Amino acid sequence: MNEPGNENPKPEIPKPEVGTPGSVAPPRSFTALRSEIPAWQTVALGAACLAVCFGAWWGLTRGATVESRVLSPSILPSPQETFASFPRLWFERALTRNTWASLRRVVLGFGLAAAVGIPVGVLCGCFRRIGAFFAPLTIVGRNIPIAALIPLTFSLFGIGEFQKMMFIFIACVAFVVSDTATAIGEVSSRYVDTAYTLGAGRRQIIMKVLVPLAMPSVFNSARLLFGLAFGYIMLAELIKFSGESGGLGDIINTSLRRGLQTDILLVLMIIPLVALAIDRFLYWVQRQLFPYYYESDGLLHHALVKVLRAWEDFWRLFFHAQSAESGDGRGVVIGDQ
Repeated sequence: MNEPGNENPKPEIPKPEVGTPGSVAPPRSFTALRSEIPAWQTVALGAACLAVCFGAWWGLTRGATVESRVLSPSILPSPQETFASFPRLWFERALTRNTWASLRRVVLGFGLAAAVGIPVGVLCGCFRRIGAFFAPLTIVGRNIPIAALIPLTFSLFGIGEFQKMMFIFIACVAFVVSDTATAIGEVSSRYVDTAYTLGAGRRQIIMKVLVPLAMPSVFNSARLLFGLAFGYIMLAELIKFSGESGGLGDIINTSLRRGLQTDILLVLMIIPLVALAIDRFLYWVQRQLFPYYYESDGLLHHALVKVLRAWEDFWRLFFHAQSAESGDGRGVVIGDQ
C-alpha cells in the first residue's frame, strides 16, 4: 500500500554504467558521432576535398576555344592559365613586397590591439565594475560592420600607413578585450579561494593565478583573430599613393580594373596559404609557451622564465648597488667580506 503523499511512486530505473554488460557501446562506423579519426584519414579527406574543387575548376574551364568552355576566360580562367601567370605576378607585380606590406600592417595594428586589449580585458574580467564600464564599447566594437570603419578611419587618421594600422586596431581591439575578459572569468573560483587561503593578496592572485591560467585561452583567441585581421587588411588597401607599397588588396583591385582575372585568383590562393603558415607558427609558439596546458617540452616557456629571472636579478642588484652607494646603512655589499 502506498504511503500518504506518495500515491504514485515512480520506480527507479537503474542506469547501466559504461563498460558494463548492460551498457550500449557507441557505434563504430564511418558516420559515428564525434569519433576520432587517424591522421592519415584527415590528410586524405582534405586532399580529396581539394581534388574535387580543382576538378570542378578544370571541368568548367576546359576547352581549346572560348566557345567550347562552360565559363569564358574573362569570368574564370583555367588552372593552366592561372598558374602560368605566376611569374608575371612575382616579378612585375612585386608579390613579395606587397605581401610583406600587408603583413607588416596587420602585425602593427593587431600588436597594438593586443597591447591595449589584453590588459583592459584582464581588468574587465577581474573587476565587474570596470567590465560594466567598458561593456558598451565592446558591444559596439564587436557588432559594427567592418566596412563602415574605412570612412571613419579616413576622416580620423587621413589616408596612409597610419590609417591602415588604426583600421586593424579598431577592428580587433573590442574582440581582444571581450575574449580576454571571458577567459579570466572562466578560471575556476577554487584557484582564487585557495590563493586567498594561502595568504595571497589581490595583486598576487591576478598576476600569479588568474592571468597564467587564462593566458592559453587568450593566446588561442588572439591567434584565430590574427587570421581574421589578415583578411580585414584587404579592405584598408583600397587606396594607394605613388611610392607606397599597396599590399595584396591593392593587387586585387588593380587586377580587377585591368581585367587580370588570373592575378586575382593567384592572390586569393596565396592569402590563405600565408595565413595558414602564420597560424601554424603561432600554434607552435602557443604550445611552447604553455607546456602545462598542451603537454609540450616548453622550450619557449623555459627560455622566457630564464629571461624574466635574469631581468629581476639585474634590477635587484642595481637597486642594491644604488642603496650601498647612498651610504644609508641599508646597502648590501656583494662579494667576499
